[in-house]
Amino acid sequence: MTAIWLPGEPPPRVAFAVGRSVGNAVTRNRVTRRLRAAVTTLEQASPGPEPSEPLDGGAWLFRVGRDAADRPYDRLRSDLHQAVRAVRLR
Repeated sequence: MTAIWLPGEPPPRVAFAVGRSVGNAVTRNRVTRRLRAAVTTLEQASPGPEPSEPLDGGAWLFRVGRDAADRPYDRLRSDLHQAVRAVRLR
């Protein structure tokens, strides 16, 4: 998973790029719903192994690869956290 961030005013705007290589329309929509749910975990404080911070204001684009449909939700959420962390370190 990769993330792109364009700084801007709050609140953050989030978009997902889920290509046809992920699967048919039903599968792509399921992946998008799971990603949307994972983004909400970033907005909530979670004192776990991956402490989360709210997304910074601006536009966020998350792009997933073809293996996203087969990943369990916890792994997908972890990938999302790592992508956000990588953007913040740039």
